[in-house]
Amino acid sequence: MITYDKNNLEKLKTLATASPESMQAFNELSRLAFGDGAIPARTKELIGLGVAISKQCTYCIDLHSKKAQAMGVTDQEFAEVAMVAAAIGAGAAITHATHAL
Repeated sequence: MITYDKNNLEKLKTLATASPESMQAFNELSRLAFGDGAIPARTKELIGLGVAISKQCTYCIDLHSKKAQAMGVTDQEFAEVAMVAAAIGAGAAITHATHAL
């Protein structure tokens, strides 16, 4: 079983060394995707957190929750994001259940 260990993030340096252009492109995509635009960066962090919760990526949850906290996101906003992620997961389960029928 793979476990969440922040020390694994050190291995990103290995990826960057082995595939520098791809990692640079990824970093640039992230910078642009989460920057201010038609949707404010704060809202994008909440979206990112909701997706991270839905995908169950502990690394992303950690990253985006810390960034959102730094942007002043409240506990109520965190809770609502979690509930949206839960609703999406439940909706996906129900609609995919139709394949079994």
